[in-house]
Amino acid sequence: MNINLPDKRYYKIGEVAKAFNVNASLIRFWDKEFDILKPKKNNKGNRMFTPEDVKNLQMIYHLVKERGFTLEGARQKLKAKPDEIKDNFDIIAKLEAVKGELIKIKNQL
Repeated sequence: MNINLPDKRYYKIGEVAKAFNVNASLIRFWDKEFDILKPKKNNKGNRMFTPEDVKNLQMIYHLVKERGFTLEGARQKLKAKPDEIKDNFDIIAKLEAVKGELIKIKNQL
């Protein structure tokens, strides 16, 4: 999944939810369920997600929404082999970017 967010230090929960095309309530729920997510909270208590949090959300989204893992299964997978999952996820993201570029070139021909 390709996420289009501008380069910033922190993202509001609405921006993140819109980028993933999900409700903000799902992001809040995942924040409570997964220890890997640690968004900062401002004085009002609003969650502010770092780029690292967004990458972790991408991994959770991939496991739960795209691969069909249960929340418990995704939690166990992230705890058991976090480095392997990050490496695989990075490879998938790079391949999707290459695929997108090839599609652009094909459409230009």
